Amino acid sequence: PTPGQTALPTYHGDLSPHPYLSPREIVVNEANFVRKCISAESCQDDLWGKLVCTNFKVSFITHNSLPRQCTHRLLGEHDIPLACVEQVVTVNDVKGKQKILGSNQKLKFNPTELILYCKDFRIIRFRFDEAGPESAKKVCLAIAHYSHPADPQLLFGFEYVGKRYHGSTACTRVVCSGERMNGIDPGGGMQTTLFDCSSDWDREIKRTGASEWRVCTINQGYFISPSLPEFFVVPVSLADQDLKQYACFFYSQRIPLWCWNHSSGSALVRMSNISDPQQQRKVEQRISSAITKSHPLRSDVFKSDLDKNLPNIQDIQAALLKLRQICVIDPFEESEEKWLSSLESSRWMEYVRTFLRHAVEVVYMLESRNVPVILLEKEDRDLSCVISCLVQLMCDPHCRSLHGFQGLIQKEWVMAGHRFLDRCNHLKKNDKEESPVFLLFLDCVWQLWNQYPAAFEFTEVYLTVLGDSMWVPIFSTFLFNCPRQRAENSRWDWSQQFSLKDQTLFNNPLYVGKIATCVQNGTVKTFTHRRSKKNYSSTLRGLPSALRNGSLGPNDTLARRNSLVLRLRSDLSQVREQQETPSERFIRDFFSRPVDLQGLLLPQLLPSHLSVWKLYFLRWVPEAQIPQGGPITAFHKLSVLTDEIDMLQNQLRQYKGAGGTPNNLHAEHSKMYFKATSTPHQPPAPPEYLSSSFPFSPVGNLCRPGILGSPLSKFLNGAKIWLSTETLANETI
Repeated sequence: PTPGQTALPTYHGDLSPHPYLSPREIVVNEANFVRKCISAESCQDDLWGKLVCTNFKVSFITHNSLPRQCTHRLLGEHDIPLACVEQVVTVNDVKGKQKILGSNQKLKFNPTELILYCKDFRIIRFRFDEAGPESAKKVCLAIAHYSHPADPQLLFGFEYVGKRYHGSTACTRVVCSGERMNGIDPGGGMQTTLFDCSSDWDREIKRTGASEWRVCTINQGYFISPSLPEFFVVPVSLADQDLKQYACFFYSQRIPLWCWNHSSGSALVRMSNISDPQQQRKVEQRISSAITKSHPLRSDVFKSDLDKNLPNIQDIQAALLKLRQICVIDPFEESEEKWLSSLESSRWMEYVRTFLRHAVEVVYMLESRNVPVILLEKEDRDLSCVISCLVQLMCDPHCRSLHGFQGLIQKEWVMAGHRFLDRCNHLKKNDKEESPVFLLFLDCVWQLWNQYPAAFEFTEVYLTVLGDSMWVPIFSTFLFNCPRQRAENSRWDWSQQFSLKDQTLFNNPLYVGKIATCVQNGTVKTFTHRRSKKNYSSTLRGLPSALRNGSLGPNDTLARRNSLVLRLRSDLSQVREQQETPSERFIRDFFSRPVDLQGLLLPQLLPSHLSVWKLYFLRWVPEAQIPQGGPITAFHKLSVLTDEIDMLQNQLRQYKGAGGTPNNLHAEHSKMYFKATSTPHQPPAPPEYLSSSFPFSPVGNLCRPGILGSPLSKFLNGAKIWLSTETLANETI
């Protein structure tokens, strides 16, 4: 600790007056006798305790514990990572003053209230009625300073990622490149492929059958471009010398990157713009010719201009800000026309649908037209990441496994140079660069998951936690702008944040994997799931072909619930007269066949088929919470059933002498969070704490209805201050 800073002892499970500190985490400042506001309407349920600022988080220590099921190893139930704090507002309601605090700013009044506005849609409020004025001021200034670091090296993640913490043999544990053996943990578990060495790319080439492509090493030491990986894949017909010559013509020297190969031989490639107009035609022809030569049928390349067809990063950011207002301010009533209209006007769901639709169009070119596709984007670091991943998720079942999905993110986001530091705005330097591109991608994945849950190994809890990891940047994945900055710190290790038991919440009990085990005549065998004869597309029968994938035109917005039927009726006659395009026929043919969960998956894209990702966007809204209800109740029953089947199979193995886990160790090694009882005929009842927000709780989040009409709504609509106080609620800014 530096002078004036104290490193406090940690606690392990017992309630202590001190915060739990991670390695290299230190306490910066604190204030006693602070009141945390639990309700916006009364103070009866408020909590009293100590407010602490460390170099990693804002921590509130109280003896009044809230109900909590899952334990984060780095964050307590009242903790907020500093990277998650969007704005720090101090208020003195006696003098009628308020101020937004930034780094190294002065505060001329003693605050009576502190409001933290968080990037994950929470609003946390503290009162200093009984706290010392000076200690209250100091802790507010400390929070503002440490939540607005001036340099990336001041982010706690830089301190943390270098130290392995909570050593574990968890299945997602990643070790250094030298310890990896063919993508398998020496201890026997699967690993996330980091794509930071030549062998990782070699295995991916072999896995996808891209025999006409090779690993290129000209960027070793980041000699060509710091935003490219040191190793990447190029056509065999392109020589290293030619690539070095062409690099200077591309934006930021970003040579085209191979993403994936379809089983037909069609390649998916991403490419930045060519900055030199005089060389554009020559270089494009050379690159396209090389990609064509890599195709078995020498098919011409199809180019998809993402900048022309998709929203830009500013559009995405504006949509999220409007969505945040709806989720934080507007009264929640899912069935009301006004709330649905507000949701539509945010354009967030429209953008989700636009990205999914564009990915389907690329899939059509690869799957049906059997042609290579180049994704064109100016920098090739934002929109390309989304589309390339969605295409692979729809086409490749490997990417729908947990490790395959993490490897996909590592390949198409981390190593491809997505600007996480800028897009998450960790340094609060440039609001114009901030954009939730990765969150939009996760929402698109959730939409696909929501339509085909059995096709994915992971759960929506996993997707939500992954979204939150942007604001708990201890994975280097979400800390940096380019691979060169991550070179020393790449890892995927969920055991740093969650126990092995809590990590089982990531496991989907519905998952239909490529290979499943069964016991036949006492012998453990494997079998491949075959396509079901059941037709899952009955909901689409009778719809015109142009509507089967929601293709209502590029300028359409989400229709409100009450107007959807009328719109379909009015457009029905016109659509029937239109001639079916090849892409529409491709989509119609897909939905006319039984769904193969280990094959191609296309999303249904009518507005009525897309839903709000409630577990992420509405988990902090008390009115949206359903006690003992929501998808978690089905998840509980399926988990118990899956665990029971696994237990019975294990007992059968033991009975037949085929080996198996002893009964007393079954619960410990179970892949399910909710487990079966030892008496299968008496299934366990759902725990009382279950709600639609599980494993999150809206308790302690200040939002509606007490702040309606307050200046907070003005800020969310574009004003410069976020406010909510007891005495200034009716004042204007």
